[in-house]
Amino acid sequence: MAESRHAALGLSDEQVLEMYKTMVMARKIDERMWLLNRSGKIPFVISCQGQEAAQVGAAFALDREKDYVLPYYRDMGVVLTFGMTAKDLMLSGFAKAEDPNSGGRQMPGHFGQKSNRIVTGSSPVTTQVPHAVGIAMAGRMEKKDIVTFVTFGEGSSNQGDFHEGANFAGVHKLPVIFMCENNKYAISVPYEKQVAAKNVSDRAIGYGMPGFTIDGNDPLEVYKAVKEAADRGRRGEGPTLIETISYRLTPHSSDDDDRSYREQEEVAEAKKNDPNVKFAVYLREAGVLTDELEKAILDEIMQAVNEATDYAENAAYADPESAMKHVYAE
Repeated sequence: MAESRHAALGLSDEQVLEMYKTMVMARKIDERMWLLNRSGKIPFVISCQGQEAAQVGAAFALDREKDYVLPYYRDMGVVLTFGMTAKDLMLSGFAKAEDPNSGGRQMPGHFGQKSNRIVTGSSPVTTQVPHAVGIAMAGRMEKKDIVTFVTFGEGSSNQGDFHEGANFAGVHKLPVIFMCENNKYAISVPYEKQVAAKNVSDRAIGYGMPGFTIDGNDPLEVYKAVKEAADRGRRGEGPTLIETISYRLTPHSSDDDDRSYREQEEVAEAKKNDPNVKFAVYLREAGVLTDELEKAILDEIMQAVNEATDYAENAAYADPESAMKHVYAE
């Protein structure tokens, strides 16, 4: 039997199963959040569905003991890989005091957890890009062997923050991985109305770094590209721009009606390329996943999601008196 694709990348059967579990966990938490939103229990959802392979494949290629991740709001797969739990994410959805991101102060999807080096994002998109560059610069000044990994949508690649961050990282040859998760739509604006270049990765040459456009529905392809970018960064060869192509399977957020700007046939067609389904097919063909194992994984994940939902729903809200905390100097 020929060597499997994951073995050729140095990944064990256990590691690719862990990747698959993380992708399914992200999907199941996300699906549950939509149900909770539609039943009036949580105020807002911004989805990772359709982008799990890119997120998990990339995060698995990093050093989870020392690298820093600066995720954008869809990156549930990244933060789960870096140590967040279903409970953490549900506490955020319900805006409870124990929410590790912000104690229930921020919108869901504004991830931040100091203990796992997940750096807080904010509502204006792309502000995380210069932050990632700054952390890489600080790491170099302190002689630390760290890589910073930052993600953003293709709409964000048009913001000044992206260009300034990429330029600075290129000039100073900093160990930053810029990963653009191109899901074809900046809210309602399709790619061809946002960017004149064929690929976002074509912009890399202007900043003196390599750029790659890859299949964001294939976690192994993303793992390979991010691993190579991390190795380059650690060797002092500078930053890399990676563009992962996938499709946003949900509306932009729970407040958006995507029927006003894209045909539902297009969405149905994209669902045939669902990264979670495709990866399960690969794992079966590689002899790693069986029917029994798949059922056991799903049962385990649904139990975790159910427990997380119950816990978060019943958890305490922050004290009203704490509303001004972290707003003014105390």
